[in-house]
Amino acid sequence: MTFSLVGSLVDAITTVLTTVGLPGLFALMVVESFGLPPIPSEVILPFTGFLIADGTFSLAAAVTVALAGALVGSFAAYAVGRWWRQRITGLGVGRLRLEARHLERMDRFFARHGEATVGVARLVPVLRAYISYPAGTARMSPVRFGAFTLAGSIPFTLALVYAGMVLGLNWRAVSSTFQYIDIALILLVVFVVAYILLQVAGVLAPGWPPRRVSGGPAPVAGTDPRQPGP
Repeated sequence: MTFSLVGSLVDAITTVLTTVGLPGLFALMVVESFGLPPIPSEVILPFTGFLIADGTFSLAAAVTVALAGALVGSFAAYAVGRWWRQRITGLGVGRLRLEARHLERMDRFFARHGEATVGVARLVPVLRAYISYPAGTARMSPVRFGAFTLAGSIPFTLALVYAGMVLGLNWRAVSSTFQYIDIALILLVVFVVAYILLQVAGVLAPGWPPRRVSGGPAPVAGTDPRQPGP
């Protein structure tokens, strides 16, 4: 008997959808859009499509409920970013500490590109669940945030639901690939943890792509590093 991380998560999601129904779909999408804990819509929505194909859900009801849950979860994450802005300042370790200047930089970015960023991010797996936090921190207009969240969520939701409908009775055949997804997930987690630890240790500078911290000595206060020494 083998154990699969992804397979266990899929089993939990499908159990909720088949036993609780549309309220379960709403709850799953709220949690997925909030991002904590990470629950993949790439599993929720295709299996919803499978249940539509076998007549358990209607297409209109399922899509409406999924979008409603996504909006509620997104606004919850937005509220955390907006109202806890001061509380999160100073959080972090070493070079990964979140400072006021980082938030100011985020404000400027969202002032110029916030609407497009939110709309596009809703089409990107993983990122779609976390874009709400910086949008709230940057105090993006709630009305525009909701509009662009919905604009990006509609095609994403319809595409995955349709994929599940097409998959139909072959849904269970996908389970044979879970072990490969497990391996990719474990490698990704190891990479992210190592990347963060190297930044905390001062080996890598924050940001992407990875780059080593400059090894040059810090300039002495009150001197101009461009001037030659005595």
